[in-house]
Amino acid sequence: MKNKFIEIQRVILTVILLFFLTSCSQQKSTSNLENTALKLPQRPNILWLVTEDLGAYIPPFGDNTIETPNLSRLANEGVIYPNLYSISGVCAPSRAAIATGMYPTSIGANNMRVNSFTEVTGLPIYEAVPPTGLKMISEWMRLNGYYCTNNYKEDYQFNPPKTAWNESSPYAHWRNREDNQPFFAVFNFHETHESGLFEPYGLRYHEKRLYAAGDRNFKIRGNGKKRMKESESTIHVPRDIDFKIPPYLPDNAIVKRDMWKVYNNIAEMDKQIGAVIKQLEDDGLLENTIIFFYGDHGGPLPREKRLTYDSGLNTPMIIRFPNKLKAGTKDDQLISFIDFAPTLLSLIGEKPKKYLQGQAFLGKYTAKNKRKYIHAAADRFDEYTDVIRAVRDSQFKYLRNYRPEQGYYLPLGYVQNIPTMQELLRLNKEEKLNGFQKQWFRKSKPTEELFDCFADPYELNNLANDPKYKDKLVALRMEMDRWLVTVGDEPNLPERDLINKLWEGKNKQPETTKPVIAISDNKITISSETEGASIGYKIINRNGEDPTEWSVYNRPLNSINKGSRLLIQAHRIGFKPSEIIEHKF
Repeated sequence: MKNKFIEIQRVILTVILLFFLTSCSQQKSTSNLENTALKLPQRPNILWLVTEDLGAYIPPFGDNTIETPNLSRLANEGVIYPNLYSISGVCAPSRAAIATGMYPTSIGANNMRVNSFTEVTGLPIYEAVPPTGLKMISEWMRLNGYYCTNNYKEDYQFNPPKTAWNESSPYAHWRNREDNQPFFAVFNFHETHESGLFEPYGLRYHEKRLYAAGDRNFKIRGNGKKRMKESESTIHVPRDIDFKIPPYLPDNAIVKRDMWKVYNNIAEMDKQIGAVIKQLEDDGLLENTIIFFYGDHGGPLPREKRLTYDSGLNTPMIIRFPNKLKAGTKDDQLISFIDFAPTLLSLIGEKPKKYLQGQAFLGKYTAKNKRKYIHAAADRFDEYTDVIRAVRDSQFKYLRNYRPEQGYYLPLGYVQNIPTMQELLRLNKEEKLNGFQKQWFRKSKPTEELFDCFADPYELNNLANDPKYKDKLVALRMEMDRWLVTVGDEPNLPERDLINKLWEGKNKQPETTKPVIAISDNKITISSETEGASIGYKIINRNGEDPTEWSVYNRPLNSINKGSRLLIQAHRIGFKPSEIIEHKF
């Protein structure tokens, strides 16, 4: 009896010990991921590898259809972030948010694009107008001594000042900087863009980034766009590969071919990512550089891009820290594109600017409280307009449709180049789509939608009228109301009235005033009456040597050699830049 009692005690103690050890192990894992301070270089290099139109179609995020050795390496040596969300399902507004740290709806950058389709809209070309004092995040980095390059897509919904980058071109590279100068370099990869699904496959528009890998063998034809002959197309993925078709798309040969293109384009992009990383290694810079990889919004297929469903907003992000810090871990926190700007400043020890609407998720000034919600918007896309606002917490998504009388599908000419889109239209006309696939072609939509993104990741089952979810509906509805007021978003404001608001009631775009030079005690002071304008300058020496980059003026200049010329331009974002003035010495 005694031995039996001792055995029972031993079992109980073993269970308790195992529970304790398991709990400690789990606590250690969570602590390592969430609470351990990042021991980073004081002025790390920062490299952004940015692809286009990318959903979670890669192995680090659960899709093992193909191998992506370079992205998988980044994930194994870094941290994956599965909950990064764009503020729009399309590129230009998203890029505006990244560049400024502000919601596009708060600065007039929400319509895609502000500088085109004027023949359809009847509107003048205009630009987003951020608040006084706002500068692109790259300019703030330059003012902190960083060499900033963009290779090379811009498209911010406004024209960037000359002060934005040290260089923005197909040849921009960290290798052009001064010795030991820290850099912030952006490389954009076009291969995964929706145009990569157009037929004939291999003849679509490419922006090759092979120069970044030192390969200058590709040819530039016509108006500077790089094109490939179909016979030259690189095939990375077997044509008979198996993959999962999303339920909102039909499972047939046409859609499968487009899905194959998606994966083949990702494989090509992964190869180019690897080429840039190899250059970083060859330069001995890998362990002093923070590498960000992410997409500019969700996937390229119909019912993905441009929509405020997760398929249009959610994009994978991987961050590799020096010395593989936190290697192989996952961070589930919600992150919005407006968080990038404050995070960059935080990573270099600079306090984020007060006007920024995002919050830092890394670095010295990491926000004390993690983000509870992400917000997004849909407005005009090229020649057609809709008005939708979205808010999402960690599990639920709430949509508010300001044009419920209007259907979901917008007959954009550009999108109809995708064979899957053509197939959807054909099958819909012939009434051969199933219930889920037909949803996108409904003639009207409910004013409110609510989705459980855990139980219903494709957002196909609207819960807004389900009494069980009333509290969640009300909570997210209130959060949206709060956000609209906070950022000054007026969803129903006609675009013409938006332009009038941005231009302060005038019938033309405001202009930046011409800079003025004052010379005193061998010091050169430059100013502009336009408050918040960035001032760029460059000095052409007496031999006529013209530097390619414009410097950022932020303090008086010392005397300039006789025979040299000083060129100056002032430019407030959203305004027309001033004329370039020249002063001879």
